[in-house]
Amino acid sequence: MENVFDLGWIDYSIMLIYFAFVLGIGWALKRFMKSSTDFLEAGRSIPAWITGLAFIATNLGALEVIGMAASGAKYGIATIHFYLIGAIPAMIFLAIFMMPFYYGSKARSVPEYLKLRFDEKTRGFNAVSFAIMTIFASGISMYALAMLMEIMLGWNFHFSLIISALIVLIYIYMGGLTSAIYNEVLQFFLIVLGFLPLVIIALIDIGGWEGLKTSLAEVSVNNGFESGAYTQSWRHMNNPNSNPMGVDWIAVAMGLGFVLSFGYWCTNFLVVQRAMAADSMSSARRTPLIGALPKMFIPFLVILPGMIAIALTSNLESGFELPVKGGSYDYDKVIPMMLGYYFPTGVLGLGLTALMASFMSGMAGNVTAFNTVWTYDIYQSYISKGKSDKHYLRVAQLTTIFGVLISIFAAYVARMFNNIMDFLQLVFAFINAPLFATFVLGMFWKRATGHGAFFGLLSGTTAAAIHHGLTAPVGATVLVKGGWLGTIIHEYPSEMAQNFWTAIYAFTACFLMTVILSILTKKLKPDGELKGLVYSLTPRQKEEGVVWYERPAALAVIVGIIAIILSILFW
Repeated sequence: MENVFDLGWIDYSIMLIYFAFVLGIGWALKRFMKSSTDFLEAGRSIPAWITGLAFIATNLGALEVIGMAASGAKYGIATIHFYLIGAIPAMIFLAIFMMPFYYGSKARSVPEYLKLRFDEKTRGFNAVSFAIMTIFASGISMYALAMLMEIMLGWNFHFSLIISALIVLIYIYMGGLTSAIYNEVLQFFLIVLGFLPLVIIALIDIGGWEGLKTSLAEVSVNNGFESGAYTQSWRHMNNPNSNPMGVDWIAVAMGLGFVLSFGYWCTNFLVVQRAMAADSMSSARRTPLIGALPKMFIPFLVILPGMIAIALTSNLESGFELPVKGGSYDYDKVIPMMLGYYFPTGVLGLGLTALMASFMSGMAGNVTAFNTVWTYDIYQSYISKGKSDKHYLRVAQLTTIFGVLISIFAAYVARMFNNIMDFLQLVFAFINAPLFATFVLGMFWKRATGHGAFFGLLSGTTAAAIHHGLTAPVGATVLVKGGWLGTIIHEYPSEMAQNFWTAIYAFTACFLMTVILSILTKKLKPDGELKGLVYSLTPRQKEEGVVWYERPAALAVIVGIIAIILSILFW
């Protein structure tokens, strides 16, 4: 099967029109970027439906499209856990319990909230670790887009990397966070429009859901599992060796459903920043819930193509075959290969544009979050205090350039993995998992101290590093994928299983150390200073005169019921 696909003038026209819109939005918003608040916070003036779609579109980047499709091919329907248990409960929790503290405290970023709740050193530790995480996440999106251009257009990988970075750099440099948010809404609709035909055509070709189940039953048996291992999400989680993901229900429920999920959705400034740009507290709280509604149905756009791809690859008569990488399939190429296999000229351009939109959404989201944290929480706090707002606006613009440049380096690290989802979940295990423990204790236990929080975060990250250094996935290369301490005391069935347990150890270490040191150290902040920052000390807000379907609690119930129904259907 050819790697480079024949694109017609219609395909190239669709892509050029998209690029023109993206850059045009940045240009149109450039004249409104008069202060650092406009550039980095969008002036807290955007309505809930816009921030809600941007909230989910920010996450709908390379992680979602390439990573989830790759995981669908590698792990089967178990990948849906990243949505129904690995996202929805945390998004509900963020809306109901955490957004009032983020938005109400007037903090400009998540690290700044940590400063208000704990102290400066806790804020500094999180700011640096978050900046590193966003760079890696942005690099993953850059790698994915460059790989796409290499496969489908035949462009040189290194040249493609520079082009993709340059486009994102231009429209963020001009329009800041506002440009990123409005582009993310555009990209959301493009992604749905581009991938829905692929899913429908591919599913019809494979014989519908029943035909896919039959094909994957054979794949399951050939790989040493029971026939339903690739198409049933919970039934084969009793033992790590009975499912392709190599995890049991404890690892899924605790590692993914609790630690990684809540750590990502509740403390990751990348997504929280979208809600904080909303025009009111009510809009900020509704933002994650509005995003949760389409989030539950995204698996049908990204996981199903991966499952169909592995079914087609196992059928030699189909003519479809995934490329090989490092002794295994190169799962990251599922979506581009499926697009080339099913889409004719014209429609192929639409699918390709949808892919580009998803990658740029991920890149832009991470770069704008990096801008804010670097400018407010690192530069203004530690490098140059007390300068004019115009000075910080200029720093934010220059930080955009710096962030994009260093993300290019991270793209080459991502190239070492055959599933970028594995790589990104590892990054989350190191940074978000211990951070969530800090937030839980900080928001719901007024006795938690700054010393406890700081050394708790340090302990959690250290525990993650030690666990990763002493373990490795079966057959993995030592260093990037673990075992770098020289001794491997345990091998996991997959990279994902190792990630889940790394997160559990990081969360537990941070939680215990924070509790112990908080008990042993003096509480420096009186209760009065913690009002609006700690749950028990903050008055409950009453929403009067708001129709029931716009109330966060009612929306949360609706979202929760839909998630439960979908979980039962794919049990």
